[in-house]
Amino acid sequence: MLPSSVSLKLPAWIEDSFDPGVERPDDDAKMAVAIELARRNVRERSGGPFGAALFDAEGRIVSVGVNLVLPQSCSLAHAEIMAFMLAQQHLGRARLNETGARFTLATSAQPCCQCFGAAVWAGIDVLLIGARASDVEALTEFDEGPLPDAWVGELERRGISVRCDIRRDEACAVLREYAAGGGMRY
Repeated sequence: MLPSSVSLKLPAWIEDSFDPGVERPDDDAKMAVAIELARRNVRERSGGPFGAALFDAEGRIVSVGVNLVLPQSCSLAHAEIMAFMLAQQHLGRARLNETGARFTLATSAQPCCQCFGAAVWAGIDVLLIGARASDVEALTEFDEGPLPDAWVGELERRGISVRCDIRRDEACAVLREYAAGGGMRY
């Protein structure tokens, strides 16, 4: 019999980590959530050093995600993908902003090639980025994959505003902490 379902679950520590009713009106506050998710994922040894949080137009958390690739044995279980999937299931639509609602994704590091593609189709309006892909590759063993040279322009052409280097030093500190701890060991 072939497998017929997939189940991915965020670590239990996330459930009580953030109050979804709190408004985070600016980019800095949104990025603080994504970086804290990444930091906690490293310290809890529940996955890789990446966190993402999806916010509605008022700055309230809709969903969050952390990197679960190794513990869930799933190469798709990146922080951004987890946040997208959880929001899509919660809201009951594949394209989040199809009803005119606006969404912001804050991610502790620049999306890899997989998450770049998902961002195009998920229906976000703003993408906030902490560390750069070059930081990820310089500070860890991760390969972020190929992106178009004009990847920011490609997203903006599709209506997604991109803002980079938000709390970059703090995001890089999480990557360093992960590398200093030897990465994931199971």
